[in-house]
Amino acid sequence: QVQLVESGGGLVQAGDSLRLSCAASGRTFRRYAMGWFRQAPGKEREFVAAISWSGDSTNYADSVKGRFTISRDNAKNTMYLQMNSLKPEDTAVYYCTARAVVNSGRYYRASGEYDYWGQGTQVTVSS
Repeated sequence: QVQLVESGGGLVQAGDSLRLSCAASGRTFRRYAMGWFRQAPGKEREFVAAISWSGDSTNYADSVKGRFTISRDNAKNTMYLQMNSLKPEDTAVYYCTARAVVNSGRYYRASGEYDYWGQGTQVTVSS
């Protein structure tokens, strides 16, 4: 089991930046591939970004590519999402997620491939 806690959300203006953090506890953090998803009001949960166990492989949704950066610090058991040039359409609850892996270089894009989820952190971008 692994527990995930997101932080760093808030209310910002369009063009601003935020950095989300996801702190993991429980079983060894370094054995999990991780990702970020988001869900806006009235919409389905969607993939944002993913990172492999090793941190060497990352992947992004087209809507955030070039603006968001996913990273992790295994020594601190923490994953990050640096969000720049925020837009009103980025407004959503952002969820951290994780799954145990054998292949250290693989990431995952589908929500059904993840085993553990955080409670989410709200990001609101005003125009």
